[in-house]
Amino acid sequence: MKRFFTLWKREVASYFVSPVAYILATLFLVVMGMGFWFLASVRLRTGATFYELLRGLYGGVAWLAVLMVVPVLSMRSFAEENRSGTLEMLLTAPVRDIEVVFSKFLGIFTVYVVMWLPTLAFYPLLQRVSEQPLPIDFGALAAAYVGVFLVGGFYLSIGIFCSSLTRNLIVASMSTFAVVTLLFLGGFLPAVSPVPQLREFTQPLSPVLHMMDYARGVIDTRSVVLYLSSTLLMLMITTRGLESRRWRA
Repeated sequence: MKRFFTLWKREVASYFVSPVAYILATLFLVVMGMGFWFLASVRLRTGATFYELLRGLYGGVAWLAVLMVVPVLSMRSFAEENRSGTLEMLLTAPVRDIEVVFSKFLGIFTVYVVMWLPTLAFYPLLQRVSEQPLPIDFGALAAAYVGVFLVGGFYLSIGIFCSSLTRNLIVASMSTFAVVTLLFLGGFLPAVSPVPQLREFTQPLSPVLHMMDYARGVIDTRSVVLYLSSTLLMLMITTRGLESRRWRA
């Protein structure tokens, strides 16, 4: 466990000692802030409810932020170490492959969570500038963040897997973006597919519908299990890939 936390701290520090995390966090907060400002302006004019505000932000704007952040955050996890040659040193160190993979995931996920924390200030600010204070449902707000973290964690695990397959940062980033965008667009199949069987099959798997549910304050344990198990599966596949690399070496 001590080795795991050492690797985790190393991974987190690698982001905050470079300008990448700060630039990305700034762009992320600009996107989320502008989206929130627009939705709040509409709410003040039309009298929309808090739930409608959450659905617009976490069911819409948040996707743009997630698709922007995940490929950039995850691309460095293995591709950078593979390119610089430090991955070989790491694999020959007295640490297990599963510790390497999970510590990298937890480190990137920690940075991802830290980037989302400032968005909690949006709602007190809205209360201060609104002539009619908007009642905040903290349960629905917490559910929205649960959805953001579950979906984000799954997408980050995909990014880590893609990064483990190459030493080129651009290839790692673009392949991650392609996969997560495909999953995102596939989430619209229940609404647009002309085939009833396909709509019925894809509805329980749709991340778009899941995020809409979370934004309404509904946490379906089936979707929670889906994202946790899918994240674990991707990390285990990445671990097996590292193990095969060790044997080939």
